[in-house]
Amino acid sequence: MTETLNSRIFDELNSMVLIDPHTHINPHSAASETLADILGYHYYTELAHSAGMPREQIEAPNLSPKERVEVLAKGLGVIDNTVQLSWLLEAAKELFGVELERVDESNWETLYDAAQAKFDSPSWEDEVLKLSKLEAVFLTNDFDDPLEGFDTQRYIPCLRTDDLVFHLAKESVRERLAMATDVELTGLAALESALTKLFDHFTSHGARACAISLPPSFAPTPVSDAVAEAALSTLLQQSEDSDADSRLVVSNWVFWKLAEHCRRTKLPFDLMIGVNRSVYPAGVFQGQDLYDSRVSLIQYRELFCAFPDVTFPISVLASVTNQELVSYAWIFPNVVCNGHWWYSNTPSFITRDLHARLEAVPRNKTIGYYSDMYKLEFALPKFAMFKRCLSDVLAGHFVQSMGWSETRAIELGKQVLRGNVETVFKV
Repeated sequence: MTETLNSRIFDELNSMVLIDPHTHINPHSAASETLADILGYHYYTELAHSAGMPREQIEAPNLSPKERVEVLAKGLGVIDNTVQLSWLLEAAKELFGVELERVDESNWETLYDAAQAKFDSPSWEDEVLKLSKLEAVFLTNDFDDPLEGFDTQRYIPCLRTDDLVFHLAKESVRERLAMATDVELTGLAALESALTKLFDHFTSHGARACAISLPPSFAPTPVSDAVAEAALSTLLQQSEDSDADSRLVVSNWVFWKLAEHCRRTKLPFDLMIGVNRSVYPAGVFQGQDLYDSRVSLIQYRELFCAFPDVTFPISVLASVTNQELVSYAWIFPNVVCNGHWWYSNTPSFITRDLHARLEAVPRNKTIGYYSDMYKLEFALPKFAMFKRCLSDVLAGHFVQSMGWSETRAIELGKQVLRGNVETVFKV
């Protein structure tokens, strides 16, 4: 009975055409060109490295795509128990027409050739979007992205602001800002003018969000212009040799100003909270960052209170922070639960965290899922994983435990999957 109910709910949810509200897609090269693009996803390289493959092999230079896949295939046999490998197998079956129990040295070439036949089709990008039932995907655009040469209805711009908040001490970042805005960064007034131009540029090209990833130590607070002007002066003179206090003052001023511009332009401000960078410097590319449990949303209370008219979709890096996120979305009208990010993006954590959100937070305040993908081929298996978890929660909790009708549960699932994306991001 339960299995049949879950399947019926899944089928209904799986029939929907969705919008992916957070990816790292390059709109000029959205689909994979070879299987190496897929196996280069950090989940596979870091797991292969964790299982014993030397970093020097994984990141060996001057390998052809096929040679790189051959190398990585040697490390995939021992990760066949992971959900990450299941994404690859589901993509192989549903997108490339190859059904496998695992990928290893014995069969990688069969998968490579079948995938390449798809990639070589000039219509593959359209086809993979159709197979994945995706109408549009949000991007992660550097602040100096010209936002030209792609369909902004399909690939929706999003202003990523990490460099502006945390790396203005780097001369290269300031030079990029000057090039992008035609404003020379001579002081605080110039910096404010540059930020205004960036937001106007992005909103004029259809941007639907501003976003940033934040370390556990950051606790945003307003800074006076006088204090910020002095700190910025030090930073402009000394660049990366400037003291930590001056850099923190500038970070706080810029961050607060971003929130003000989100209020002005009516953009949601996506906060991805809790990532420590380069915890494991010997790790593979993008396999060096981790969370810790010292982060707390109490660090953002002043922000949430100061900007009641700005919506803050919040992602937390670890499931251990989910209860706190639920409580903040429970209390603050402008805090929204957003996706299942990174280390909490496995079915066991998704199911538990999603259950907690749906039983405690108003139904219009949970954005169910985003893929965080770098290539389009990951949308189908990652969303399918989430839809299975969502179906389990809807069937087990809402239908069987709470006595909801199947139709009512499905309506909630559709709101979580797409409806709230439309209302929060106004797409």
